[in-house]
Amino acid sequence: MTDASKTVDRPREPARLAVGITGASGVVYGLRTLDALRELGVESHLVLSKSAALTLAQETGLSVAEVNAKADVVHRPADVGASIASGSFRTLGMIVAPCSVRTMSEIATGVTSSLLTRAADVTLKERRTLVLMIRETPLHLGHLRTMTKLAEMGAVIAPPLPAFYAKPASIAEMVDQSVGRALDLFDLSWRPVKRWGEDLETITGKGEG
Repeated sequence: MTDASKTVDRPREPARLAVGITGASGVVYGLRTLDALRELGVESHLVLSKSAALTLAQETGLSVAEVNAKADVVHRPADVGASIASGSFRTLGMIVAPCSVRTMSEIATGVTSSLLTRAADVTLKERRTLVLMIRETPLHLGHLRTMTKLAEMGAVIAPPLPAFYAKPASIAEMVDQSVGRALDLFDLSWRPVKRWGEDLETITGKGEG
């Protein structure tokens, strides 16, 4: 007979983050997220939408295989039985970078048709952090209402906007700042981020004379 009072020692689980890349413009945000997670020693679980391959070719010239090589684990978009489709598979959460309006809208409805949106739905139901780097402008009222609904559901809406106070010298620096600030939401501190009051001087306000 086994002693029910004894606890079973399980191996310590690695820090994991699910990464979704959609076909929206700005696929570089997803690529740099994968690079960052590798540098930070966080296990990345990647799922690409079907249209992401088209954006990859147009914006980077990289193949799907080359992008997959950046991730620790790669999941097929149709594999709704993958580990990240279950709430019992523990992760820090999920980031969708970039996030298309179609993907955003599907997540908001809860009627998911792919592993990417299913994993995002699981992240929300498990009360984990879901960061959506939405790439669209201008926004009409329907977009804004969908974002409001997602925020009420617990998602973090984080459009990748440039931080000019960091005085970026290149597009690459602007991308890294946005990615790093998104990773801050998972308590992951990435080296390239320039921080106010640490790497950057604060502005001392002076009273009117």
